Amino acid sequence: MTTVTPCSVRLPHAPRGTEPRLRPGREADAAALADLARPFVRSGALRERPVALYAAHAADFLVAEGPGGSLEGCVGLRVYPDDAGGQEPAGVLYNFCVAGHRQGRGVGAGLLRAVLARSRDQGVGALFTATTGDGALFLRHGFTSATARPAPQSWVRSLDPRRNAQVLALTW
Repeated sequence: MTTVTPCSVRLPHAPRGTEPRLRPGREADAAALADLARPFVRSGALRERPVALYAAHAADFLVAEGPGGSLEGCVGLRVYPDDAGGQEPAGVLYNFCVAGHRQGRGVGAGLLRAVLARSRDQGVGALFTATTGDGALFLRHGFTSATARPAPQSWVRSLDPRRNAQVLALTW
């Protein structure tokens, strides 16, 4: 398993010492991950997940930890083995969120760059995500609008059609 080396994300115009540090998620982060996601769940942008699910899948997450130890952003990466045989595994990015006071300051872009590198290190050949927003950050990083057909089928079956989410994909 590839790990992420903790590092600070340099934000434009941020005073030294205020940058979040990127690190792998830990089981102890479960409640903080749920709290970070709560405003996005209320808005309908994310599905609600119980704290126990965050704890069970903490290793999927890359988190941005602020100088005081609070979580300021996160993104999950789940890698699915090849269903068709002979292809590289596919990955799904999920539960991508940044605290309101850090939005527009480079935290999301830093998380996305790091999780893209993590997925390449894990041999992922294609990444997928579903968003109810405009997907602009993903599009700026090379994702394109896609159908769900080539995505991992267990993930596709988990998508709620009532959410009208846009599927985006990135291959390399």
